[in-house]
Amino acid sequence: MCTLSEERCEACQTGAPKVSDQEMAILVRSVPEWNFETRDNILQLERSYSFPNFVDALTFTRKIGELAEQEGHHPAILTEWGKSTVTWWSHKIGGLHRNDFIMAAKTDQIFNQ
Repeated sequence: MCTLSEERCEACQTGAPKVSDQEMAILVRSVPEWNFETRDNILQLERSYSFPNFVDALTFTRKIGELAEQEGHHPAILTEWGKSTVTWWSHKIGGLHRNDFIMAAKTDQIFNQ
């Protein structure tokens, strides 16, 4: 059985189903440090990562940007001194898709390297 961080994002099309509450309860176990946030009535996954300085936060941000380009799925990222906040959701469906949990797991994997 593979972990979420080993899965590849699949293209999410407009009209694709959002994850159900049951799926969400299972998927969130793979990314326990992520929080649910609702902005403009859109459920999103969000986590802040701490770093000792701005350069390390920026390096992490660039790595997440490279991952996003590779997977074709892009987050909102706020980079500050010693902190990077990453938010995943699927714009095309206005909520959470399995891809968002996959990308959250991959984000954690990059942070833990």
